[in-house]
Amino acid sequence: MKTSTIVWLTTAVMPLTITLAFANPAMLPKHPGYPMGKAVDPVTGQSLANDPGQINAQIQEALRDAAIVDDHRSKQNLLFNQNDERLLEKPGAGLLPKVEGPNIKIEPPVKEGTKVSAAPE
Repeated sequence: MKTSTIVWLTTAVMPLTITLAFANPAMLPKHPGYPMGKAVDPVTGQSLANDPGQINAQIQEALRDAAIVDDHRSKQNLLFNQNDERLLEKPGAGLLPKVEGPNIKIEPPVKEGTKVSAAPE
């Protein structure tokens, strides 16, 4: 392996490792979990629960919260279109809508085709 590849790989992996090491657990979302009460490790004295102090999970609450967890990102937010203020009726695909104001008609670009005789000369 070339030395430049090792240096490039090290500079790419080190920032990722550092960010994971100094991640702030207070930024994680609060959720109901499976609390273990005040169980502590007899050797180190640390809490044995992954989320100490959280309330016990209820099935209905967990399903409801899981259903709405991504609403703010997956909800469709369309920008306001000023041209839609004039609309009276949308008849469907391929048809022009009825609007307030001047009635604009779009004529076909070609009214009559060129006639060519079928007999070769």
